[in-house]
Amino acid sequence: MIGSLRGQLLDRGASEILVEVAGVGYRVITAPTTTIELGELGDEVFVWTHHHVREDAETLYGFATREERITFEALLGAHGVGPALALAILSVHAPVELSRILLEDDVAALCLVPGVGKKTAARLLVELKSRLDIPDSELTPAVAGRNGSVSAGNGAAVAGGARADVRAALAGLGYTADEIRSATAELPGEGDAAELLRAALSHLARGG
Repeated sequence: MIGSLRGQLLDRGASEILVEVAGVGYRVITAPTTTIELGELGDEVFVWTHHHVREDAETLYGFATREERITFEALLGAHGVGPALALAILSVHAPVELSRILLEDDVAALCLVPGVGKKTAARLLVELKSRLDIPDSELTPAVAGRNGSVSAGNGAAVAGGARADVRAALAGLGYTADEIRSATAELPGEGDAAELLRAALSHLARGG
């Protein structure tokens, strides 16, 4: 099983990257937030991976931190949660933030995830509490959840094209052009793309 990759970032899309390791290119499915955090094309990156094997396919899913991979695998164990939904949850909530949501029974926060309604959120709260065992002492403010962890690549925040990266990430999550236009209209052009993406998702969840 492939647990991690270190190599050159050759290509990236809204939800997939191509990492070349020793002359072999690995296609890795990622959450939009991970995709825009990895760095620039040509950079050396390190990606934690989950090797998902089915009868008809083998797929690599990639994560910027070990904690994200552990959370992804715990999510897969919940009833009705496949890789796509697990990645969508991680796109909106970093692992530390997700643990806070579980501790506080915050159904509304889970409903920020595209495709998760109140009934699904309530069920996930119950199931995930037994699967994600993170001590209270590890909880920190949400802003430190992803930015405070060690990222792949050079660790620099994506700037300059941050808003364009957010548009691509929202498209990868299935939002329409009108929804994307509304969610990004007031975002700054520069900054931490992952934080801007979460702000756009919050805007969409409010029906803005």
